[in-house]
Amino acid sequence: MQADAKKVLRYLKTARGQIDGIMKMIEDDRYCIDISTQLMATQGLLNRANKEILSEHMRHCINEATQEEVREEKIEEMIKIIDKLVK
Repeated sequence: MQADAKKVLRYLKTARGQIDGIMKMIEDDRYCIDISTQLMATQGLLNRANKEILSEHMRHCINEATQEEVREEKIEEMIKIIDKLVK
């Protein structure tokens, strides 16, 4: 993985903490909108982590693929993951 591991781990650890907080909010029967807001914030962190990983994949793995066949394979992988992201 070429992505900044410290940055990705920071996003994921923060998201994990937020998930713990969301679970506590649910247990405490907190207001639905507050819970939803925290869920969206957590999703944002996960999206940032994924963006970091995919961006670096494009910069390194695809860009450094010297053989046409390998490059096409990497591009197809990206197309598949983009399809999943936009569903």
